[in-house]
Amino acid sequence: MKQDIHPEYHPVIFMDSTTGFKFLSGSTKHSEETAEWEDGNTYPVIRVEVTSDSHPFYTGRQKFTQADGRVDRFNKKYGIKDANANPEA
Repeated sequence: MKQDIHPEYHPVIFMDSTTGFKFLSGSTKHSEETAEWEDGNTYPVIRVEVTSDSHPFYTGRQKFTQADGRVDRFNKKYGIKDANANPEA
């Protein structure tokens, strides 16, 4: 490995701008803003817009639309009723 060509890798605090959720991880990014972590040490803070705390997929707020598969489209096209469908629905 060549010397002095790689960026410095150090611990930083990533902070979700919308929820305030923080986690400590390693990064090569730098920041002038610092904060004290639970271990008593001070680390640079990198603000991010989306984390697992605010992303709709991880929080369960995302709505999924069911795309019809090939079999469903075929059955719908030819008017075939699904044998597994609930007749009461």
